[in-house]
Amino acid sequence: MTEPIKLMTVRQFAKFLPKICGRDTSFDPDGWTKDNPLWGHCAVVALLAKSLFSGEIVYGSLKGTKFVRMTFHFWNSLPDGKRPDGRQKDFTRAQFGKDYPKFPEVKTAIPKMFKDESTQRRFRLLQERFVEACKKEK
Repeated sequence: MTEPIKLMTVRQFAKFLPKICGRDTSFDPDGWTKDNPLWGHCAVVALLAKSLFSGEIVYGSLKGTKFVRMTFHFWNSLPDGKRPDGRQKDFTRAQFGKDYPKFPEVKTAIPKMFKDESTQRRFRLLQERFVEACKKEK
């Protein structure tokens, strides 16, 4: 990515997401709607955020929740000089509405969790849209 994009703030990044997330970049395209554009985007958004802000991707199981068909939920632990474990930031939290699940156990994601062809395709598409949206903002 180009240097000006790397200078984007976390807040600016969060505002971009609903504009670039679509049915074709969602893990669950049948559940995706224009009213809930972040639905099914946790993995690819977490990857994109990690590429911009570094840090770690963390996850929790959705077992026992009404979102179980999604299996896991991913979000970011961003670097923060004040806290050794970073600052937790869930860019796709809004997809759950008022029913944000509780995660009794949070683990650090490993790269092979994102290596499948579908996730890689959706990530590349989201990344392309992000770069294009950034160019239009200039």
